[in-house]
Amino acid sequence: MTPVHSTPPADLSQLGLRERKKIKTRTAIRDATYALIEEQGYEATTVEQIAERAEVSPSTVFRYFPTKEDIVLTDEYDPVMLEELLARPADEPWMESVRHILHRALDVSAVDHEVTRLRARLMIQVPAVRARMMESMSVTGRLLAGAIAERTGRDADDLEVRVQTMSLIGGLTEVYQYWAENGMQDDLHGLTDRALHVLEHGLPPKKP
Repeated sequence: MTPVHSTPPADLSQLGLRERKKIKTRTAIRDATYALIEEQGYEATTVEQIAERAEVSPSTVFRYFPTKEDIVLTDEYDPVMLEELLARPADEPWMESVRHILHRALDVSAVDHEVTRLRARLMIQVPAVRARMMESMSVTGRLLAGAIAERTGRDADDLEVRVQTMSLIGGLTEVYQYWAENGMQDDLHGLTDRALHVLEHGLPPKKP
């Protein structure tokens, strides 16, 4: 659920050679995709063109990303954010921990602001991207449910855990869509805080 990153983490020194090569290949494929989409649009961009621009074979593209939509949407930073969520102080209120992690994710993504805007625009304009995003929510939901269960000492399949998980994911998805639909001018930090407040306290009183 974190905003997309077009560049790999700054410090790759702790990773092995094979993993560093994988990260560089994924990054090259993503960057080629973003550049081509900006130049000629989403529908006109083919996997063959992406492979040529990234200097890899089409089979390599498909090895890392099953579909073109996955190139735009896949974000391997989600597991990292979930680890950080679990590392927050045990006595910290749950939603405060979520707020902290989301704000940090937004701060990190500011480096790739134009890429984040591109992905948001595609989510609104391209039905295939939007449909793939909805499918990927179930994967993110399982990861988040596991984090919630571990943090609260519950079972990940408990109804209460599942409801809270999907309420959070659905709320954040609507934040992203609202931001895109309204010209991406609003502050995402503020929109995120508004969404978390509704999840915590319900709808605020209607303004006169």
